[in-house]
Amino acid sequence: MCDDITELENQGFYEKLITRRDFNLLAGGAAISIAFAGCAPGETAAGITESDVLIETPDGTADAYFAHPTTGAHAAVLIWPDIVGLRPAFKMMAKRLASDGYAALVVNPYYRQVKAPLVEVGQTFRDPAVREKIIPYARALSQDTNRIDAKAFIAWLDAQPSVDTSRQIGTTGYCMGGPMTMITAATVPDRIGAGASFHGGGLATDKENSPHLLIPTMSADYLIAIAANDDERDPGNKDILREAFAATDNEAEIEVYEGTQHGWCPPDSAVYDEAAADKAWARKLALFETALS
Repeated sequence: MCDDITELENQGFYEKLITRRDFNLLAGGAAISIAFAGCAPGETAAGITESDVLIETPDGTADAYFAHPTTGAHAAVLIWPDIVGLRPAFKMMAKRLASDGYAALVVNPYYRQVKAPLVEVGQTFRDPAVREKIIPYARALSQDTNRIDAKAFIAWLDAQPSVDTSRQIGTTGYCMGGPMTMITAATVPDRIGAGASFHGGGLATDKENSPHLLIPTMSADYLIAIAANDDERDPGNKDILREAFAATDNEAEIEVYEGTQHGWCPPDSAVYDEAAADKAWARKLALFETALS
């Protein structure tokens, strides 16, 4: 998961790659526009319906964003964002997923305390003030809140006419959202057929409630895309995950993406790697194509 050590590593890596002018352009959102041409905030891609939605849960009203093909019913995907939460970059990712033929819901995991977005465009988790603001919200979450939310969000998706309930649901997570996908898959195993974690933190720990211990209770095939610097810090993590999946009927593609830094997938990340992000996106679609059919 994102922490001060990771951010210091990323900052040093990133400053070697780009100039200050390049960073200012990225922070201002230019990279998002390039990465998702035709999907700028406020615009609706042809054939895609998008909306900000409110979802009732046992703990309150969650704000979220829903995008889906305008016609027909489709397999749904529940997206857990990274530690910075629901924001334009993740709405664009949901819209891109809708253009790939899925009904995509991205949620604000901090809805109990605050509405999204938590940061302005251009602010990143590398800023100490941003970390100081967000970390207390993240620490207020737990596996119990994750389970409550997973049930509520899956039920909401199943009630939408744009969702094909005869097909399994996928779930994706970034950073702290990685383990949230595993808790979701174990909480609603009859509905979750595929999960994907991108630079997820804490997937396998030595704690009694480590997410990897939930793998036997899942009915989901998986993609686990690991950042290179995360693997350097914990090289045994991938092996624990491989062994856990191998002991079940769940298929898992587990790969360290060479040259990447923690957080490389969201297009507004300071360490966004377009080529690696596109590769991970393609592998996710391949997983969904088979597991959600």
